[in-house]
Amino acid sequence: MLGKFVYSNPTKLYFGENSLENLPQELACYGKNVMLIYGGGSIKKNGIYENVVKFLRASGKTVFEDAGVMPNPTLEKLYEGCRIAKENNVDLILAVGGGSVCDYAKAVSVSAYCENDPWEKYYLRMEAVDNKIIPVGCVLTMVG
Repeated sequence: MLGKFVYSNPTKLYFGENSLENLPQELACYGKNVMLIYGGGSIKKNGIYENVVKFLRASGKTVFEDAGVMPNPTLEKLYEGCRIAKENNVDLILAVGGGSVCDYAKAVSVSAYCENDPWEKYYLRMEAVDNKIIPVGCVLTMVG
């Protein structure tokens, strides 16, 4: 044992066919401004984008898109996402895609309101997050 500690992991997962239909009940837990993050556009080709946007609009959400997340997103992309989130007072970040999209969303979540350079603070000095964090939801489109 490594000593005394508390571990909390408040994560909710929906598995199975038609799991996306649970999105409206989750959206109801957050404010109206949602940042929709996705990658190169495969979600537009396979129809997931249209379904997600339909649920967002039916839930009365205002959507701010951040598309083009590449594998291993760049620092410049992170700063772009932080700017979008902060300027639009985003209440929820919704990532739709695979691992890079979801990891990028988490990075934007903790970095948007960081008063220092987030790269230096979190990734070089590995300091704890001490600022506002934007909640993140992920719609995974990968198999693994």
